[in-house]
Amino acid sequence: MQQRILVGTRKGTFIAEKTQGTWGVRLAGHMGAGVNFVARDPSTGTLWAALGHGHWGAKLSSSKDDGATWSDAPQIAYPEGARHFLPPPPSDLGPGEGAPTLKDATLLKLWCISFGGDGRIWVGTIPGGIFTSDDGGESFELNRALWNHESRGGDLFAGDGTGSTQWFGTPAAEGEFAPGVHSIEVDPRDPKRAWVAISTAGVFETQDGGESWHVRNSGLVFDYSPEPTDEWAGHDPHAITLCPGDPDHIWQQNHCGVFYSSNGAASWEKVSSEDDGVHFGFPVVVDPKDGRTAWVIPGISDARRTTIDGRLFVARTSDGGASWTSLQKGLPESGAYDIVYRHAFHNEGDTLCFGSTTGNLYISEDRGESWIAVSQNLPPVYSVRFG
Repeated sequence: MQQRILVGTRKGTFIAEKTQGTWGVRLAGHMGAGVNFVARDPSTGTLWAALGHGHWGAKLSSSKDDGATWSDAPQIAYPEGARHFLPPPPSDLGPGEGAPTLKDATLLKLWCISFGGDGRIWVGTIPGGIFTSDDGGESFELNRALWNHESRGGDLFAGDGTGSTQWFGTPAAEGEFAPGVHSIEVDPRDPKRAWVAISTAGVFETQDGGESWHVRNSGLVFDYSPEPTDEWAGHDPHAITLCPGDPDHIWQQNHCGVFYSSNGAASWEKVSSEDDGVHFGFPVVVDPKDGRTAWVIPGISDARRTTIDGRLFVARTSDGGASWTSLQKGLPESGAYDIVYRHAFHNEGDTLCFGSTTGNLYISEDRGESWIAVSQNLPPVYSVRFG
């Protein structure tokens, strides 16, 4: 089967394909529109795109003919009565001060799409909701167990809740400084088990298809808090990714470092190596069979979203983060000031691909040992997924 990569950008959906030994990129839809995420449903073959249109707002788009045509999908909307506590804006990269404000929920961003082995479609949003579909995307329903979780104030459909929240906001969408669900990883062994990552609340796990949720922040460190290891210190995962062949191995690129779990997120270990430049960043990918092998693309910090010393490189570990190797062959050694967003790095087998904020798309077919630039003229890249 031909290897193909779906690329969501600020101005459209693109597809990268290899023809007669050469990779090329073509526009595949949504010209001029922001595409936050695009992926293929392995159960049906349908392509799904999460759009962030400047005029029409957040919309789902789908294609049943391999991207030849796209149509508006049934749209996601918060039900009447859905409310949440809007936290105060942060100060010096830490949680803000003051009481949260009770707000009616408005869809600000469709941030990620994931698929379960049972055919379920999962969608993560800002302001911190998960919507699921069990009918192939004909309809979507808010997961109320997570929305009503006690950590964010309880059931606000029924009343005014506790008046407090442990969920803080993200600047990833214009408007309200609201929380956002950006990562949803479904266990390939059991579609009722899934992990989600939230900016800013940390990681949650369900083992019953979303009927109940449990926080999984043990071992995380939030450097900016007076109590950095507290369960609710303001933990800000940037992405989580599991190993498909050994799903208890889960990796997290966090605002405060790289974290690794070998026990299904029951606990995390910080495996950053600041001497190697491996600490801050957004994406992380994991070997499909070996859960101890992962790749990250480091940056400087959230305040300075750029490469370290103008050098774009990928770092790989094969021992659970005990050591890291810098991989740079084919990547710019100076004068590069890209950053790679949380969804813009993916892998399939030994092939890895990432896209940057300056429209560069790089591919490695030897596990990151060497890289080629497939395109250097794309719009800023938001999402990269094999499909």
